[in-house]
Amino acid sequence: TAFCPGWARRFWQGSPDHRGTPSAPGRVVTLVSEVNSVCGGLAFFVADLNLASVIRLLNLREQNGYILTEVGLALSDGIRVQALTYIASKDNSSFLGPASAQEMVAQIRDSVGPSGTNQEYLLDLAFHLEKLGIVDAEVSCLTRCLLREKQEKDEYI
Repeated sequence: TAFCPGWARRFWQGSPDHRGTPSAPGRVVTLVSEVNSVCGGLAFFVADLNLASVIRLLNLREQNGYILTEVGLALSDGIRVQALTYIASKDNSSFLGPASAQEMVAQIRDSVGPSGTNQEYLLDLAFHLEKLGIVDAEVSCLTRCLLREKQEKDEYI
């Protein structure tokens, strides 16, 4: 488990290639610089021997507007390290930026791409963060809104 101070996880990047299509992009996460924020997640150690091949593979997956960026992390054992992550630049063509929770949930609810539904992406992220004991306000809000919509829809059927 690792924490990245000064960064917040936001559903502000469009996904026209994985969780949506060019005509109906999904919403996926990126990190956004935000004072007093801390983004929690997992850090993975990659041996020097494997680093180039891992980065090559990740560059293929994260090619749509993401830039490989070095950030500082605080690991759960208190050790501080420098790490690499992908952050979507605000000037990339798929950057969507902020929107209301209702707007984001509507886009997430309706988007499907080659990697699956955008709903699955959100719910899987929420599940794994909860499993790690990490609270993320935006992920929690979007998950609650999406599940509330699904429950209301089921009540009418």
